[in-house]
Amino acid sequence: MKSFAELIDGYRNFRKNAWSAQRERWSELAEGQSPQVMVIACSDSRADPMQIFDAAPGEIFVVRNVAAMVPPFETTPGNHGVSAALEFAVQFLNVREIVVMGHGFCGGCKAALTQDLRGTQPGEGGFIANWMAMLDEVRDPIAAELGTEGREAERALEHAAVKVSLDNLRTFPCVQAKEGKGALKLHGAFFAISDGILHLLDEQTGEFNPAD
Repeated sequence: MKSFAELIDGYRNFRKNAWSAQRERWSELAEGQSPQVMVIACSDSRADPMQIFDAAPGEIFVVRNVAAMVPPFETTPGNHGVSAALEFAVQFLNVREIVVMGHGFCGGCKAALTQDLRGTQPGEGGFIANWMAMLDEVRDPIAAELGTEGREAERALEHAAVKVSLDNLRTFPCVQAKEGKGALKLHGAFFAISDGILHLLDEQTGEFNPAD
């Protein structure tokens, strides 16, 4: 794994090669951005949407957080980072599609499943536990049927997390309005780290199927 010093070496290589080769493209991006797709993904270092979708700078608007979660619409005081990014993408960038992409071996979903961090203090696991509490409602039946350990239970919750985030997206008035008019489409996706296959959610059946 690379150290920060090695990342700086990578920057120098980028500056010397990729940036110079695409200077015209970077000049265009300096004037503004107009991505058509927003991707909400996990912060996990193994599930980079830019790499998975083979996207170039300026092509997708990305938000990453623990387990690719979207909280429901709310106006209580606080710092609403995901909500602010969503608002910017939908209302100001006018993205036409939003993808919620979960992934295999998600540490956040595992924490939600085992609840090992429940009751810990913020800074010691409490922030994670509170964030992943968004999955409590879907977690309980999965734990009752499949237990709290093993890939079958973990994947079931990883899939459920994508569906919860999609449901929460639809609580935002701006999303409701644009989806209702056909100006915005929502997609669920799941990247399987073990085999590198992307699965897409069929919301009619609730199943995730490999992308063609």
